[in-house]
Amino acid sequence: MQSSRFLLFAVATLVAAPQLASAAGSSFPITGPVIPGSQAALRGGVALAPALAPTEVKRATWTANELRCSGTISYALGAAGVVQSPMSSSDFRRFGARGQGKWITVYARNGHTFAVIAGLRLDTTAWNTMRRDRTWAPRWQATPREPRGFEARHPAGL
Repeated sequence: MQSSRFLLFAVATLVAAPQLASAAGSSFPITGPVIPGSQAALRGGVALAPALAPTEVKRATWTANELRCSGTISYALGAAGVVQSPMSSSDFRRFGARGQGKWITVYARNGHTFAVIAGLRLDTTAWNTMRRDRTWAPRWQATPREPRGFEARHPAGL
């Protein structure tokens, strides 16, 4: 299990590295679906960024709509311009500032990271261990996840 996680992260790193090197570069989406207000919405598995959110939050949302692997959080935050290279879950435990952010909160523990961006959870694992549905894909989730055991961190200002 640990080796498959490492392999997924390694693949995500190789795929995302060129984009993360220029985190605010043009390789990330600069437009995407929006919804009025300050809360993101989920439609057909695609997150709509809140119109009132900062540009960084919108870009993180639109970028995360495109990727489904263990590097998703790093990739989304790279699009927001708040990380410069892929980060492991252990690295995210020291990321940014402590506590929940206004727009983006990263929850990290050794072995896993998920984020809440504009009210939607971006997660790469099914947190319900009773779930046997193998068709579940890591993506946006409208339901919350118990953050017990995770450290809450956020990018400064967001």
